[in-house]
Amino acid sequence: MIQSFISLHPIYQAFLAGILTFFVTTLGSAAVFFFKSVRKNIMDSMLSISAGIMLAASYFSLLSPAIMMAEKLKFVVWFVVLIGFVSGALSLFVGDKILSLFAKNSKKNISKFRRCIMLFSSITLHNIPEGLVLGVAFGSIPFSSDKTSIWSAITLTIGIAIQNFPEGSAISLPLRRDGLSRLKSFLFATASGVVEPISAIIGALLVLKVQKILPFVLSFTAGAMIFVTVMELIPESQTNKKKGLMALFLVSGFSLMMVLEIILG
Repeated sequence: MIQSFISLHPIYQAFLAGILTFFVTTLGSAAVFFFKSVRKNIMDSMLSISAGIMLAASYFSLLSPAIMMAEKLKFVVWFVVLIGFVSGALSLFVGDKILSLFAKNSKKNISKFRRCIMLFSSITLHNIPEGLVLGVAFGSIPFSSDKTSIWSAITLTIGIAIQNFPEGSAISLPLRRDGLSRLKSFLFATASGVVEPISAIIGALLVLKVQKILPFVLSFTAGAMIFVTVMELIPESQTNKKKGLMALFLVSGFSLMMVLEIILG
C-alpha cells in the first residue's frame, strides 16, 4: 500500500494527504456525539506534541530545503528565504487581525450564530496554510536531491493529522455548548477541514509548475506554520496547569520529527 502511494504523482499524493488530515478533523468533530467534553489534559498533550512536530518540520522539511534549492538556483539565499519566511508569517498576522476586527465589532451584541461563524472562520483560516504546507512538501519531491523526502512529507502529514483531531473537537464541542444540535455542530467542524485537501492541491500545483518560486514558497509556508504554532498551538496547550509537562510533550514532538528526518534523510 505504501509503495502504491509512493508511485503516485505528487498532486495525487498531496490530495490524499489532505484527505487524511481532513478525515482526522472529522474524527475529532465526531467527539460531539460521544462526549459532553474532552479531557483538557488529553487535548493539550496532543496540541503540545503537534506544536513540536510543526516546529521541527518548519526547519527540517521547509527552511533547510529552501536554503539548498536557493543555492542551487544561484539566488541571494538569505534574501529569498527571509522574504518568504516573513511574508508567510505576516500573511497570517494580517488575516488574524482582520478576523479579530470583525469579532471586536460584534462583541457588543454577538449572537450564537455569529459566535459559530467566528469559531468556524478562525479554524478554517488556520487550516489553509496547513494544506499548502502538505502540497509544497509533496510537490517539491521531484526536485529533491534525495529520495527520502517522500518520508519527510509523510511524517509532516502525520504531524498535521495529529493536531487536527483536537481542532475538530475544539469546534464541535463549543458549538454544541452554544445550543447547536450535535449534527450541526459536527457538520460545522467537519466543514472547517475541507480547505486542507483543496489547499494541498494548490500548493503542489504551484511548486510543480513554477520551480523557481519553490525556495520562496517553502520559506513562506515555514513562516506561516511557525506563526500558527506560536500563535495558537503553544498558547492553548500552555493554559494547562501542568505547563512543564506540556513543554516536555512539545520537546518530544520536536525530537520525534527531528530523529525521523535525520534517519530518513
